[in-house]
Amino acid sequence: MMTGFRLNLSPLKEPLGFVKLVEWLTAIFSFGSCGGFSGTNIVSIFCSDGSNQTLNANYHYPFRLSQVPLIEGNTTICNHSLTTTFMVGDATSASEFFVGVAVVCFLYSMVALLVYLGYMHVYKDSDFGPIFDFVLTSILVFLWLVCSSAWAKGLQNVKDATGSQGIRAALDVCQGGNTTCKVTEFAVMRGLNFSVIFGYLNMFIWAGNAWFVYKETRWHSKKFSSSSAQGRQQVPASI
Repeated sequence: MMTGFRLNLSPLKEPLGFVKLVEWLTAIFSFGSCGGFSGTNIVSIFCSDGSNQTLNANYHYPFRLSQVPLIEGNTTICNHSLTTTFMVGDATSASEFFVGVAVVCFLYSMVALLVYLGYMHVYKDSDFGPIFDFVLTSILVFLWLVCSSAWAKGLQNVKDATGSQGIRAALDVCQGGNTTCKVTEFAVMRGLNFSVIFGYLNMFIWAGNAWFVYKETRWHSKKFSSSSAQGRQQVPASI
């Protein structure tokens, strides 16, 4: 059996290879839109004496908000002396889990495409290749569901923590009295919203790809062969 590299682009014209290429692209969009985020919310503090001050809430991936300072050092705001104050919340585990799954899928898609385009003759001549491909693809479908759901909840927590209510909970000066605190300028989170959409989209794409990979396994070929044999046995003999 020849095991050398043989470049053949025809798998890209078939669902097995084309869908894997789509998976590679959507994985890039997924971890890029989440892992590359950095934004700033402008917090306006309106004091009871009519004066106002502003704070910058700078946050970024992996959204370890409890380590993001709203106030650094000793500062006086609305006649209140405040020490270093951090934001509330932490979405690190959800965001890193999501990006980690996306990176794994990106790398696996590249390896799978290399096999499809250069070693398809080996892939189809063995039982191990298609079965391993199917099992791992099925696992990744499940991981996309879990990580996308976790990140959707984590993103909502980030929005809550960086909104007016979350900021008021973090700053003592905003609690009680006649001082009003609210976020007057929000960071653009369009990319983060798209990352959640891409996460669920990846789940459906990988689920569809699992079917095409399953057709390459011996389990499908045996089922197809047994169905064909039963069909031939049911044909009545000619008189």
